[in-house]
Amino acid sequence: MPVELRAFQSLTLWHHVNLDLVHDGADLSVRQIAILLTIYLETPPHTVRGLARKLQVTKPVITRALDSMGKLDLVARHRDETDRRNVVIQRTPAGALAVERLGDIITARAKELAL
Repeated sequence: MPVELRAFQSLTLWHHVNLDLVHDGADLSVRQIAILLTIYLETPPHTVRGLARKLQVTKPVITRALDSMGKLDLVARHRDETDRRNVVIQRTPAGALAVERLGDIITARAKELAL
């Protein structure tokens, strides 16, 4: 069943979700969340080059974001064995849990708005 939100409700939802993410401790940027969701919601493989193209940013921008996300164990990077020029991004258990947690936060906050 589709949910219809007015602009103010959508912004309130986004605000509450972002506050929850900051309070959670990871405090990811919008760019990092976009990368994380792309990696976990879209079919792999994912490469630095492919993510840069999708997000319309440069490869160094993706690399910096992945550096931070790698320190949090949300993703891992490996050289493609068939083409050493490519860096393949891999999912991690911690990253999968973070995405699941984000989904839970959004769902809970959306239910609050529906009341």
